Parts: sequence; C-alpha cells; structure tokens
Amino acid sequence: MNIALKEAEETCYWLELLYESGYLDERAFKSLYDDNLELLKILVSIVKTSRGSNS
Repeated sequence: MNIALKEAEETCYWLELLYESGYLDERAFKSLYDDNLELLKILVSIVKTSRGSNS
C-alpha cells in the first residue's frame, strides 16, 4: 500500500505537469486530479490503519 500511495502522489505531479504544459484541458485535469485525490485519501487511510494494527 505504501508503494501505491507513492505512485498516486507521483500521479498528482504528472497530472499537474500535463495540465501546465497544455496536454490536458481544465475539465479533464480537474476530473482526473479529483479522482486521484480521492484515491490518495483512501490509500492514506489504509496505510494509517495498517500501521496502527501492526503496533
């Protein structure tokens, strides 16, 4: 899950680059970015929960 979290964080970076360089229009960027943020929230929750249960 930690690897998935890091990959999702990197995806945010690449989406921002694609938007800033004009490869994505605002509508596509917002949709993809918002979906990725939701995924990030889920992954953060999973990682935190799994750390807590391993203690």
